[in-house]
Amino acid sequence: MPDYNNIILFTVFSILATAASIQLFYYFFFYLAVYVHKPAKINTRKEPISIIICARNEAENLRNFLPSVLEQDYPDYEVIVVNDCSEDNSYEILGEFLKKYPHLKISTVNKDPKFTHFKRFAQFIGIKAAKNDILLFTDADCHPESDKWIEKMTSHVDDKFTFVLGYGGYHSGKGLLNKYVRYDCMTIAMQYLGMAIRGVPYMGVGRNLVYRRSVFFENKGFGSHNHLVSGDDDLFVNSNASRKTTCVEFGDGSHTRSVPVTTLKAWVTQKKRHLTTAPYYRPSHKVLLATEPLTRVLFYTSFTSLCITNFFLPFTLAIFGLRLITQITVLSLVQKKLKEPGLLLYSIFFDIFSPVINGILYLSNSGNKRMYSAWK
Repeated sequence: MPDYNNIILFTVFSILATAASIQLFYYFFFYLAVYVHKPAKINTRKEPISIIICARNEAENLRNFLPSVLEQDYPDYEVIVVNDCSEDNSYEILGEFLKKYPHLKISTVNKDPKFTHFKRFAQFIGIKAAKNDILLFTDADCHPESDKWIEKMTSHVDDKFTFVLGYGGYHSGKGLLNKYVRYDCMTIAMQYLGMAIRGVPYMGVGRNLVYRRSVFFENKGFGSHNHLVSGDDDLFVNSNASRKTTCVEFGDGSHTRSVPVTTLKAWVTQKKRHLTTAPYYRPSHKVLLATEPLTRVLFYTSFTSLCITNFFLPFTLAIFGLRLITQITVLSLVQKKLKEPGLLLYSIFFDIFSPVINGILYLSNSGNKRMYSAWK
């Protein structure tokens, strides 16, 4: 009689080997690309730029971070702040900046109880108000890392490249939550930047993103995604960017940094909102994005099972070690590239649990209408 126990264990070992192979493919083909990437040819024309920032009740962030945008070392640019139904003193702070910075423009959306809208509407108002074709997006709680930010982010835009995907990280702080927020942000960037480098652009982040105004209107704006609370940035890229029209920029001076959430509840709400866009990605993108976390879960569960049963232990440990060494090496290189120090050891443990966390949050979104009432 066949030994069914050994057959089952051999099947589990095969799952481990297959999952590890797929994991190594993602690390070497997509993630390592972020480190070895060579920037596209720089366009030295320095065309006029319109920066768009949407803000709702962001008075303190505007006071703290807007000057770093207004004081960029760039010859011709405007900054459009869409003050969207703010109930704090944002208007007064923006009024003070208007006196000092002639290239600042304010578009105000007044509150109307009969008309509720998402951030996407404010984004549309800003795009309509822009006088230049090249648009650079960031948020009110972000600041550029250098005064060369505009130059860096727009240096590749020409007749070929109409989308530029940048990196928007979070400020480093104390506590495990801050580490996880930064890890989550870095690994998502490692994914969308790496995939774009390999010719599969599937998203960008509104904290640091460039595209042409003409492309926006030629493609009917946010189109069929207007009803969604989130996705004004990543879904527009997903629907309209291609291998030939997209490049990335995450060199020195091109990053932005944002204020991270400080409570678990706020992070869960933010993460669940971001996950609402996933079902609207292209089918091929969904497959690529689902395969990595799925094989990661299979990798860890099959490894644990084989260790418990002591089956093929030397080979099991060798496969695990190969994947671990690859993970540590690639993450270390990418952390240096994206300037995210202090995450390497935490990343090893976060790597185990993040697919489960994201899966639970994604499934909990089903039928949750409350999530669709948020602005940001």
